[in-house]
Amino acid sequence: MNQYDVLKKYFGYDSFRPGQETLIDSILAGKDTLGIMPTGAGKSMCYQIPALLMDGITLVISPLISLMKDQVGSLNQAGIHAAYLNSSLTANQYYKALEYARQGRYPIIYVAPERLETEAFLDFALHAKIAMVAVDEAHCVSQWGQDFRPSYLKIVEFVERLPKRPVISAFTATATKEVRDDIIDILLLQDPTVLTTGFDRSNLYFGVMTPRDRYGAVKNYLECHPGDSGIIYCLTRKQVEEVCENLLRDGFSVNRYHAGLTDQERKQNQDDFIYDRVRIMVATNAFGMGIDKSNVRFVLHYGMPKNLESYYQEAGRAGRDGEPAECILYYSGRDVITNQLFIDNNQDNQELDPMTRAVILERDRERLRKMTFYCFTNECLRDYILRYFGEYGSNYCGNCSNCLSQFEEVDVTEIARAIVGCVESCRQRYGTTVILDTVHGANTAKIRNYHMDENPYYGVLAKVPAYKLRQVLQFLQVQEYLLVTGDEYAIVKLTSSSREILEEEKQVTMKMPKEEERQPKAEKTKKSRFGKAAAVGSAADFTEQDETLFEKLRTLRMEIAREAKVPPYIVFSDKTLVSMCMIRPQNKAEMLTVSGVGEFKYEKYGERFLEVLRGEAR
Repeated sequence: MNQYDVLKKYFGYDSFRPGQETLIDSILAGKDTLGIMPTGAGKSMCYQIPALLMDGITLVISPLISLMKDQVGSLNQAGIHAAYLNSSLTANQYYKALEYARQGRYPIIYVAPERLETEAFLDFALHAKIAMVAVDEAHCVSQWGQDFRPSYLKIVEFVERLPKRPVISAFTATATKEVRDDIIDILLLQDPTVLTTGFDRSNLYFGVMTPRDRYGAVKNYLECHPGDSGIIYCLTRKQVEEVCENLLRDGFSVNRYHAGLTDQERKQNQDDFIYDRVRIMVATNAFGMGIDKSNVRFVLHYGMPKNLESYYQEAGRAGRDGEPAECILYYSGRDVITNQLFIDNNQDNQELDPMTRAVILERDRERLRKMTFYCFTNECLRDYILRYFGEYGSNYCGNCSNCLSQFEEVDVTEIARAIVGCVESCRQRYGTTVILDTVHGANTAKIRNYHMDENPYYGVLAKVPAYKLRQVLQFLQVQEYLLVTGDEYAIVKLTSSSREILEEEKQVTMKMPKEEERQPKAEKTKKSRFGKAAAVGSAADFTEQDETLFEKLRTLRMEIAREAKVPPYIVFSDKTLVSMCMIRPQNKAEMLTVSGVGEFKYEKYGERFLEVLRGEAR
């Protein structure tokens, strides 16, 4: 059996996705390997398939219990024996799993990094044949990554204690060049194959909105998407509780997740979402890494995360099946203040020396600035994200709120000159509100107390709408003509480029909306005739009959999932059900041509799905 046979037999696919074959071939050739692939690109298959072909056990180092449980469940459903070793097991379960591992029952074992140091696990590992150590979520090894976990630093020490060095593979979805280099250095990868397949997720729609009523905007979105499953991320526990309570009051199928709940509550609520017992999860960023639920059709951010790495990772939980999904960020200026407080009061990395902590603090503030600029920019949102990760596109994707809005190029030189001049003349002492109120001519107590009504630029832009002034100030930040400090006072400062504007050398033009911003693509699907099936179907001619069949297949999938006590998407993904609707297989041979149907799953479920399909002749 080779990698192609394994791909078809256990996973039901005829061909590899971009990058998978290169990474798998590298591992099978005995080379250390680093794969940087976007969420949904099939990273796990890159170490799972070699694990089934190598002589020995593959240990998968994974940071979260939910990730291990999900992937082990999927492997078992595909007919592959796998186990996980973490704190969710009782002592008896743990030692029983170790005993089965010693007997060679599991070609793949998922383990938490903290377990690598325990006496019982070390005793097993030192006497077992470890063929590969696969490091999932490998960015956790880097202090420059957004999810640094000190326990990941123990991986190299563990590997060095093994009687024979195994192949080391590492995988992540979000890594800047600095983090990628850190992974290679810290894990001591030896002449590794390094492959970055690109960060783009073309099936995801990106949008930024700044509504006055955030809850009203979210409620409207959910009303436009009945039946869809999604996640709403909030910045604080309090926000999670408020949003969840309001959504429950308004009749939505919703639950909550944050670190303030008990372990049992978190587990129950997560399971309810994974098993489709509730449709919507409202959560802090404590929820999600490793959640492999493939049918998440939207991710809404009820506030701006503190960096683009976190945002892209959280947004990436949408559309893991490759079908269209939407990622919308509802931004407010208060989000910046909240995130600055999180950064300034961060208690992580206390073991580091003061100088290193100061460097990390400034790095976090710079990341927050880049995240804030994402919410300001009128350029293509997808291109902004990709450029952050070192990729460069055309600055037009046709699938984000900016690309779908009408803009015109506007000369804002005089406005820019007045704003920059005001900052200079007040000796860079005040924040954005004071600067904008000054040039707009506001008669407030703060302006009078600061004597800004005596500033030479006071009132010079009185006829320009306040929202336009703020847009220009934000543009000047993005273009680095001005800097707003990341500390608690958020003072507007000049930069080395400010002089170009003040000395009348620079014409400043920016893109501005021609009209009030259009509704995001999400709103336009409100009257989609076929609801769920239309949202997930990839065929333009998906008919009402197809939609009816799709719902029948979903009902059967839910019935089977309850019997097997697994999440519905582990039985078959939405994408596989849509493929069944389009192909209409009538026998085993035809069913095995459906993407995602392997031989093992066919033997378990195939005939039951064929019964439904045979009863629905076109």
